[in-house]
Amino acid sequence: MKELITAIPTGLAAFTATNLDDLVILTLLFSQVNATFRRRHIVIGQYLGFCTLVIASLFGFFGGLILPSHWIGLLGLVPITIGLNRLLHPDNETSSDTEAELELSHTSIFTSFLSPQAYSVAAITIANGSDNIGIYMPLFAHSAWSELLVIISVFLLLVGVWCYVTYKLTCQNAIANLLTRYGNNFVPFVLIGLGVFIILDSAALNPIILTFTCLGLMAIIKLIQSYKFKMQSL
Repeated sequence: MKELITAIPTGLAAFTATNLDDLVILTLLFSQVNATFRRRHIVIGQYLGFCTLVIASLFGFFGGLILPSHWIGLLGLVPITIGLNRLLHPDNETSSDTEAELELSHTSIFTSFLSPQAYSVAAITIANGSDNIGIYMPLFAHSAWSELLVIISVFLLLVGVWCYVTYKLTCQNAIANLLTRYGNNFVPFVLIGLGVFIILDSAALNPIILTFTCLGLMAIIKLIQSYKFKMQSL
């Protein structure tokens, strides 16, 4: 019972950390609703895309049935690395870039599928969810069957909540921009906290080694960024 109660806040934290940017995308999509692009297309497409990401992440769960738990716990380094990277190098994409991506996705995907509206939303959700798999795989691998079912149930419930909230924000762009601007500031800390929880709870690393590992990851991220900057300057 204790594990099931823990699974609920874990699912809430994991979903929020990986889907805050969807608030902007969904708000933009709902703002484009018309006679041919309906609200139901957005909701169906969002669920299709998200379920695809969850199914892809289940490989981590099945791997957890074979490998020792402390080995699987090391996968917690993935959300820590993603969180540190976002913390050290925050994303600076503008809303205009996002709008351009959405328009391009609509024009290219709409002509390629039988049901273009829903499939285009699903494609955008999948393309925007590259980090989701990296977070969900170690989380699922660390979970028992009962915890996995609770976490996925929380995820599916929150997809509906996300759609409802962004629909209500459609005519209130100022609020959506505020959530995007300041919400992204705490996403790295949620990701890092989630990774730390996975590692410590599985006893993959002790706190001292984990601290030094995080410092090493920060140094590596800095070196990679410096190398990319030098390459771009050439």
